[in-house]
Amino acid sequence: MDNNINKKNAGNNKVNMPKFNLNWLYMIILMMLVGLWLTNENSASTKDVSYDEFQRYVQQGYISRVVGYDDNSVEAYIKAQHVGNVFGNDSSRVGRNPMITTEAPSRESLGDFLQKEKDEAHFDGSITYEKRTNYMSLILWNVVPILFIVGFWMFLMRRMNGGGGVGGGGGIFNVGKSKAQLFEKGTGTKVTFKDVAGLAEAKQEVEEIVEFLKEPQKYTELGGKIPKGALLVGPPGTGKTLLAKAVAGEANVPFFSLAGSDFVEMFVGVGASRVRDLFRQAKEKAPCIIFIDEIDAVGRARSKAAAMGGNDERENTLNQLLTEMDGFGSNSGIIILAATNRVDVLDKALLRAGRFDRQIHVDLPDLNERKEVFGVHLRPIKIDDTVDVDLLARQTPGFSGADIANVCNEAALIAARHGKKFVGKQDFLDAVDRIVGGLEKKTKITTEEERRSIAIHEAGHASISWLLQYANPLIKVTIVPRGRALGAAWYLPEERQITTKEQMLDEMCATLGGRAAEDLFLGRISTGAMNDLERVTKQAYGMIAYLGMSEKLPNLCYYNNDEYSFNRPYSEKTAELIDEEVKRMVNEQYERAKKILSEHKEGHNQLAQQLIEKEVIFAEDVEHIFGKRPWASRSEEIITANQTSKELKEAAEEESKKAEEAVKEVKEQQKANQSSDAPKEADGQKEDKKENNENQEPTQA
Repeated sequence: MDNNINKKNAGNNKVNMPKFNLNWLYMIILMMLVGLWLTNENSASTKDVSYDEFQRYVQQGYISRVVGYDDNSVEAYIKAQHVGNVFGNDSSRVGRNPMITTEAPSRESLGDFLQKEKDEAHFDGSITYEKRTNYMSLILWNVVPILFIVGFWMFLMRRMNGGGGVGGGGGIFNVGKSKAQLFEKGTGTKVTFKDVAGLAEAKQEVEEIVEFLKEPQKYTELGGKIPKGALLVGPPGTGKTLLAKAVAGEANVPFFSLAGSDFVEMFVGVGASRVRDLFRQAKEKAPCIIFIDEIDAVGRARSKAAAMGGNDERENTLNQLLTEMDGFGSNSGIIILAATNRVDVLDKALLRAGRFDRQIHVDLPDLNERKEVFGVHLRPIKIDDTVDVDLLARQTPGFSGADIANVCNEAALIAARHGKKFVGKQDFLDAVDRIVGGLEKKTKITTEEERRSIAIHEAGHASISWLLQYANPLIKVTIVPRGRALGAAWYLPEERQITTKEQMLDEMCATLGGRAAEDLFLGRISTGAMNDLERVTKQAYGMIAYLGMSEKLPNLCYYNNDEYSFNRPYSEKTAELIDEEVKRMVNEQYERAKKILSEHKEGHNQLAQQLIEKEVIFAEDVEHIFGKRPWASRSEEIITANQTSKELKEAAEEESKKAEEAVKEVKEQQKANQSSDAPKEADGQKEDKKENNENQEPTQA
């Protein structure tokens, strides 16, 4: 007992020695140097004179000793009794060995002069010849390198021992510490679930995790257990990290945030050490959330053989992470969130239940979700009445949340560039064009022949896409160069859940329309169709090799997901057959495009001529030439269906309101009738009472 008390007291009575600060040492050295300089300045023991004065002082017998140097400089020491004759009023401030300095013409002339004065008995002192010592160069070559090495060593030591925030530092001695950022209760990010538009299903899953941390008894009473981890999966820019920020802002628990690359270091064993330190800190703060962004940096599938590029250090880090997530140790109250867009490369052991219990898919937003995303990003932007959010949502298929944010920002920049006070519809359309097509290059020089060729090419795309049922609806066509393209056509891609073979063939035919128009109306082909041919070839290979849409290779898929496999999953004969089928499919659609253009030659020529004249034409111009499309696009069908459902809802609401009003009227009428009958009955009762009273009065008398 006493020993324990003594130990505690000994621990508490430790003397905190002050840390030695090198700045004090630097200040002392500086003060010493300044003091030496001042003392040197204040001592008037040296006087610089001309050579004639020096000769005069020697002839008068003032000099006791002369020192000549190899650089022809001369130092002459003054006799004590003659100091006043040389220094005058400053004689009281001279040091012990007052001297004068001068410059001799040469050492020989100095020697001759002094020997002559000795012979004449004017000079009786000593004469010495020395080499001049350059103390400055001596310091520079000897002392400065040592000081530099010492300073550099001190800098390195400070860097190696330097701190780095919560959980560890940036020094070599703290290399095994975790680099996670800690957000305590009440100090999290300002992002909430209100800032996350769309992603209704993903938000629901994440909100449930937050609610579990806030009210665990609600779930544990029914026998449920807290989920150990949730993996956010989806393409880049869809809002995975934003969801994690919203969790940090909503959850009233400590939140650790770090990237997968923070575990990776050049030293062996550092990654595993950082994982251990992270979970140690998390256990101290439990209940809490750990968020690992881009977990594929550390969670990649372990290689089956060393020859396949195995990385022992990364695998050791992964093994430690697997153990900490679901091992013998208890991590109750710790939830792990992770985000990746490469779920296919993650290790299977990491994805199993008990580690990541849930995989939350964060997909690209659909039409309605894009409206919500636009609504969030349009809040800080000053827009006018011309901005149509529905049109913007339709015109940005395949855009992620980050892309939509970029569109809104780009539109604001374009409006500011033109000196506008509000951002209008055209600014947003220009922003979409800028992001999709690239910067407009109106200064690019093109000849009339080149412009006509580009116009015919783009008119071919526009004509066929307008005339085919399943081709993407056209928005506008331009021959103004954008980015690397000499011309461009904008469409509204159909966001289909499933795609048929006919739809894909129509899209392929529309893509080949430009090359077909060049071949048909110009009699030559150009390099302008390179991108079209690349897209068509890839699409054809996908249809035949993966989707089984070939007549000779039906119902076969040769897709192979094994990244370490170097062999094709089909024979050489099958490869030749695939090549033949691709060639046949592409050529069939090419001939089909030429046939359609031949049948609508006049319309195509009119469209090309308008493009040459106007440079930019819209869907209204194409509709004026070819007539209205008999087919409605999928997005139009969805919008029409939504409007119909809205109208039906409004009609049902109106009918219910009318019914409620009719019921109210009936009730009010009933009340009115009752109120009108009540006074009559009361009057009748009063009259009866009066009669009774009258009849009763005589009997009372």
